[in-house]
This record gives sequence, structure tokens and C-alpha cells, in this order.
Amino acid sequence: MTVTVWVPGDAAALALGAEAVARAIRREAGASVVLRRNGTRGLVWLEPLVEVETPAGRIAYGPVAPADVPGLIAAGFLRGGEHALHLGHIEQHPWFARQQRLTSARLGRIEPADVAQYRAAGGFRGLERALAMGRADIVAAVTESGLRGRGGAAFPTGIKWKTVLEQPSATKHIACNADEGDSGTFADRMLMEGDPLALIEGMTIAALAVGAAQGWIYLRVEYPHAARVLAQALDAARGAGWLGRNIRGSAHSFDIAVRLGAGAYICGEETSMLESLEGRRGEVRVRPPLPAVKGLYGQPTVVNNVVTLASVPGILTDGPAAYREFGRGESRGTVLLQLAGNVRRGGLVERGFGLSIRELVEDFGGGSASGRPVRAVQIGGPLGAYVPASQFDLTLDYETLAGAGAMLGHGGVVVFDDTVDMAAMARYAMEFCAIESCGKCTPCRIGSTRGAELIDRIRESRNAAADLALLDELCDTMISGSLCGLGGMAPFPVRSALRHFPEDFRPRAGRH
Repeated sequence: MTVTVWVPGDAAALALGAEAVARAIRREAGASVVLRRNGTRGLVWLEPLVEVETPAGRIAYGPVAPADVPGLIAAGFLRGGEHALHLGHIEQHPWFARQQRLTSARLGRIEPADVAQYRAAGGFRGLERALAMGRADIVAAVTESGLRGRGGAAFPTGIKWKTVLEQPSATKHIACNADEGDSGTFADRMLMEGDPLALIEGMTIAALAVGAAQGWIYLRVEYPHAARVLAQALDAARGAGWLGRNIRGSAHSFDIAVRLGAGAYICGEETSMLESLEGRRGEVRVRPPLPAVKGLYGQPTVVNNVVTLASVPGILTDGPAAYREFGRGESRGTVLLQLAGNVRRGGLVERGFGLSIRELVEDFGGGSASGRPVRAVQIGGPLGAYVPASQFDLTLDYETLAGAGAMLGHGGVVVFDDTVDMAAMARYAMEFCAIESCGKCTPCRIGSTRGAELIDRIRESRNAAADLALLDELCDTMISGSLCGLGGMAPFPVRSALRHFPEDFRPRAGRH
């Protein structure tokens, strides 16, 4: 009798030693084990997280090191036996049980590119329903759900799709921006590596909704594991008739190609991504026209990120009203929060909008990994604002954060303890913008370089009032004059650091 053991094969688990653990299990257990490779459940602080199928369900152990395997075998872990690393049913773990998993519901439960397992776990039901609906009805369902783009801009998805639907062009495109480049973000990668068929299903539903025949996944080159799994999943979907010509015997045809970017942060911006897809240097396009009107190759294009598109199948499956039940205000549904930085329990948390920063950092994160007080978090990537500990009762939704001068962005939350130098972090925002700027507009290209220089001068001088005023004017110019969010948002971390941590900008000891 063989026992099925699940060992994650995604990048997060592999980075923490999952491959060596898998080899050790094969070596110690031999032919008595069938080893299956899933994606991470998102509890990164417990990776490698190994699960064993038993009559009582899947029993988890973690974090497992290769040296632990002989002891686990001796303790009867293939039967779910007790051991110091025994976690029980992972869905019942407090860190997991407090979540509301919709978009990430299948992560860690299935082999990523297995169509049969995907279907058994509820996959392709949304696409089946979409195949029986009219285009306008699909768009109306997505609109009614309240889904907004999860890539940062938070634009209503249904409105974007409706704009593309209404264009008279005979050729339209679906472009998935998978160039996940924000610091502390990994939700796109985890979905692509752990549940890629959800992205494929969501893109196909989008194609049915607007009348597109071709889809594109613009994947960052730093994600080789995602590229491999996506290729497998695309082949599997085509082989099972869920992608390609005459999908499931219908009159609809749609296929998807993967294109690798070259590591440019600016290509996370939709028009720069389109330029790169067309084979040119990634530079921001002047708008209007919007990509929904004139996008890839001059044709109407839906541009959404991975989380947005992977959320669509569930909306079609359960109905838009069920999705709207989660969240608050104009922030409907769930958000995939990525907790990273100086934090004890980092990983992926999916909850309805409205979780407080304090709950995320303290209840889920367990405070700082260093054991020191948490001083601040940065929300929304390297260009997101810094939120001080005094404001940790703010809730994680679009409206609340905007009212506090912050933004949710792609949902990355990076934690800093009280040793952080906030002036250095503010300077890094300007330096990062200077390095990653496409160079097309002067406020971003020149302003970011001058901003870094100004922060240096402020910290070197005993009379910094004039330079502080000049820095504030520069921030206004960058926000108002930049062509895209790179230059327009670089002032967010700078201004938030100045506002909440002015003491860090005082002249350094021994400097004049």
C-alpha cells in the first residue's frame, strides 16, 4: 500500500529547501510513497510544509528539513503520527482558519497543471457558465461583483471590459500583466505556480466577454518556475479542450502565449508592457487613447494582472452577489495581502477588505522577526507610503488608505522594526525611481535624481529648511507632471517618511 505525500515545488518552498526534503522522503520511504508536487499554501514561515494523505485527511508537518525526515518516518508520519513538527489539518491552523480564501482557495491543494484535479476542486465551472452566456451578460456580472484591478490602480474591471466590448474592432486582445515587480509581493507568482489554470480560465472568460481570440501573459523573466508551470498548464488546457479552437465544442476560439520581459520595473505599467510586447523598448505611452481603445498592435486590449483575472472564475461560478458580500464600501471581494520584511510569520493572507494593519502585522505576522517593536510598514511596493505604528488601526481597503495618504497597490505589506532609518528609505524611493525610469518624461527622469540629492543635502546640513521646501516642490512637480505612476508615486514614501518620522532627517552626527 502506497501513501501520497505532498511536497511543494514552487519557488518559495524550493528556496527554503523543499527539493532536498523531497529527495530525503524518497530515499527514506522508498516505494511506499507517491510524491506529489503542489504549490505553497502561502504559510511561507512553515515551508517546506509537507502533507500526508491519511484516512483522516491530509496531515501537515513543517517546517521540514532533510535531517528531520528519518525521525518523521520513525514517528509514523506516513500514518499522520505525532511529532514535534506535526501541525494537523492545515486548514484548521489558526493562521489559515482566519482567512477567507476565494481566489487562492486551491493553492496547495492540487498539482498545478492537472486539469482533472482542477475540475474536481471547482475549476472551469465559471467558464462553463460563461460559454452559455452572452458577452454583455458576462461583463455585467463582473461589473456587479465590484471587482477592481488588483495590480495597483484599482480601476473597476467591468468598466474596462465594457469599453473593450464596445469597440468595433474585429481583433481584440487579452493581456495579463504578470510583471510582478513590487518589493514584498508574490501573490501573482504563487497563483501562477500553484493554480495556473485559474489564470487561464479567467483570461478565457475575459476573451468570451469582449470577443478576443488571442491572449498574452507578460511574465517577468525572474520567474522561471512560473514559466515552466504555465507552459505545462497551457498544454494541459489545450489538450482537454478548455483552450484553443472551438473551446469545449463551442464556436469560441481563444489561445494564450507567454512572453518574458527583460526585468524592467517600468513594464509593470500597462502601456510600457504593451510596448515591450510589440518588441520595442518599454516606455510609457501618452494617454489617451487608453489601451481599452487602442492597445496591443493598435487594437482594443483588456489589460489586467494575475490576481484580477484569477478572481473572475469564482465570480462566474458563485455569482457576483456572493463576491460582493466580502469587503466594504467600494472595496468589494477579497484582497490577497502579502506579508513580508521583518516579520515572524510572513506569507499570503486572503481576507475581505477591511482587515486592520494591526491585525495583519500582529495577529497574522506575530510582530517583528527581530523581536523589536514594529516602527512602520510600507504598503503598496517600493513607491507606497510608510504607515507608522500609531496608525495601525487603519483598515486595508482602497478608500481608508487613500484618505490617509497611502495606497493598497498590489497588496504588499513590508514590515520594519525600530532600527530602520526612514530618511534612508525615503532616499531609496527616489534612487529606485531614477534607476527604473524609462526616461521618457523629465519629472521622473530628472526629478528622481534631484530628489535623492536633496535628501542627502538635508541630512548633511544644519539649516535644511530651504532644501525641505525645495523637496516638497519637487514632489509636487513629479506627482503632477509625470506620465505614469513611477514618477507620480515616488513622492509617496518620501512625504510619508517626512511627515511621520521627521527626526530621521536631522543632520547626522559630525556633519555640517
